[in-house]
Amino acid sequence: MFAVLDYSQFRTPDGDLKGRWRPVADRETRPTTVWSRPERGARGPAPERSRPQIAAAALALADAEGLAAVSMRALAQRLGTGPASLYRYVGSRDELLDLMADAVAGELDLSGATGGDWLDDLVGLALQSRDAHVRHPWLADLNDRRGEVLGPHAIDYLDHALGILAPAPGTAGQKLEAIGLLGGLAVLFARREAAATPAGAPSTGDPAGRAAHLAAVAAEGRHPHLLAALTAAGAPPPADRDALFVRLLRRLLPAMLGQGEP
Repeated sequence: MFAVLDYSQFRTPDGDLKGRWRPVADRETRPTTVWSRPERGARGPAPERSRPQIAAAALALADAEGLAAVSMRALAQRLGTGPASLYRYVGSRDELLDLMADAVAGELDLSGATGGDWLDDLVGLALQSRDAHVRHPWLADLNDRRGEVLGPHAIDYLDHALGILAPAPGTAGQKLEAIGLLGGLAVLFARREAAATPAGAPSTGDPAGRAAHLAAVAAEGRHPHLLAALTAAGAPPPADRDALFVRLLRRLLPAMLGQGEP
């Protein structure tokens, strides 16, 4: 889930990790989060809805109409209630967006046991993350604008990934950075998939023609490094995004952790 994970954000200015487990920026600008408050107050009538129900409805709205369509008013209409009633559950649209991002993190299956082949397990987690971004293409833009949301499900994901990496080489910092790389590649490939021509739609490009043009330009001799690389690489493998995604992860992750290419 984490497209970029700078673990220094969890430290206090003096480097202490024992303080409140929120990013420094949150401590300075957001003294509380939606998860800092109980879901229901000690007084008043029992709530008619739960935060997970509200988040699920907001996810459906964003998936159908885009993130810009998600407002308290539009969500209230979808739920058949008034906008004011939603403020019993969330304090603002920003808190609603946080709930939505964390709900997507909750879609990942973290039930698998760790302790096997750490690289296989981490690649499997990355595939889940990419698929979640494909299902919810607005999520990457949301995280770009608001930063990664450290809700309960996202923290579960982070802890699970670190558990997978427990037998792997590398320092704790390198492992956190590797998880960030995993998330970044998941977002990149999800965006490429979303931008691809839908099945049945007219093609907007000619990959074979572009490849032929590149080869012809390289053969002119003005780009010797490109020519050498294309000649050495030979015929490209079949266009399989899953295979390319896995291949890159299996090369990059061990290298980041000091193990070298498997």
